Amino acid sequence: MSPSAVTDVSPAGTTSENPKPKEQHVHGGEGMTSLQAMSHGDVALPGIPNFTSLEKQRQWQLEHMACAFRTWSRHGFVEGMSGHISVRDPEHIDAFWTNPLGVHFGLLKASDMILVKLDGTVIGGNTSRPANAAGFLIHAAVHEARPDVHAVCHAHTIYGKAWSSFARPLEMLNQDVCKFFGAHSVYNSYGGVVLAAEEGKLIAKSLAQGKAAILMNHGLLTVGGTVDEAAYLFGLMERSCRIQLLTESAAANGIPKVLISDEEAAYNFKIESEPESLYCEFQAEYDYEDVMCNGDFKK
Repeated sequence: MSPSAVTDVSPAGTTSENPKPKEQHVHGGEGMTSLQAMSHGDVALPGIPNFTSLEKQRQWQLEHMACAFRTWSRHGFVEGMSGHISVRDPEHIDAFWTNPLGVHFGLLKASDMILVKLDGTVIGGNTSRPANAAGFLIHAAVHEARPDVHAVCHAHTIYGKAWSSFARPLEMLNQDVCKFFGAHSVYNSYGGVVLAAEEGKLIAKSLAQGKAAILMNHGLLTVGGTVDEAAYLFGLMERSCRIQLLTESAAANGIPKVLISDEEAAYNFKIESEPESLYCEFQAEYDYEDVMCNGDFKK
């Protein structure tokens, strides 16, 4: 496939479907971090923790990675052996951890993960099972192209697959989806199961510097500075695809859409899309899984 298969996406915003005159709104939060702006009172939510050793950071990453898979299982993101998460190792930055092929997301633990170099060499972790070949090619390409990315999530979810068949970006239909305003793209050429490095590189190119990509006829992909950020964005994107499909059904019956303006979408994005804020968005899911499975995924 040619590079023309990669499509950049302009931010969705005001269209002819917005019949109301623009109102002047006063925005707050100036001079504050995202967490400060969203935390009422003198106490703000704690952000991404610091670590006294690479070993402690690595174990923390693996535990949060395993928890993300447990969350995927609870939300029904399982499709046979498809789907993978990767997290860059804090010490070996040319290597990432990923899940073993053929293990149900609801069973995964920190000790199950496999450490793979960008060249494909397995250098640590669980060597009793292989990694997903397609998953390696996609994740390796993204990690190589984006040194700022520490985690990548990809799966074949119901609403993500359905919306991907239109090869269209998400519209700014509500406040939550604005976390993707101007930060998601569409890979608009389906090349079959990814078993060639070139296809992985095209997917990485379609992501560009964004937070997420819709892979036509395939599924969804999100990235983040932490696995928590990438996992939260993945769940949000799947829910946003569902909302988009519901909205399209209503619009097909003559109900007009009213989209959020570019100005307001950009403000929402600025306030709610910082890495620490997106990290915190996932912590409620982490705490729930930790209590419900008595910390089993940490082993």
